Amino acid sequence: MPSPLVQEILIKSILVTLSDAVAANNFAVLHAKISKPFADQFPPEKLQAVFKDLVDKHAVFDAVVAKPVIADEEAKIDENGVLRLKGHFETAPKQVKYQLAFIPADGTWKLSGVTIDIE
Repeated sequence: MPSPLVQEILIKSILVTLSDAVAANNFAVLHAKISKPFADQFPPEKLQAVFKDLVDKHAVFDAVVAKPVIADEEAKIDENGVLRLKGHFETAPKQVKYQLAFIPADGTWKLSGVTIDIE
């Protein structure tokens, strides 16, 4: 299990990368940071389609870097070895909620699933 600090770095780095991708409507960098199985399933164009709603809304959520991570569930590694992190940030005017999945690859944790909700 990665330490709480490593978990925070994983969460914030992925969310900031996603925020940048949404702002630029360019998902190449996000694609480069995800796990191979996830990348094979979701090329940049498909990621762009998945996050079209955020792009259309011009969602910007890079303020998460300045906020503490609030876990909604305890971090866990499931029976398939997937690190699951679920929580939110108290951001204004809307709260950023996330569910992230990471798998170990090349000595680090790589994103293998993401759900983000801004409400």
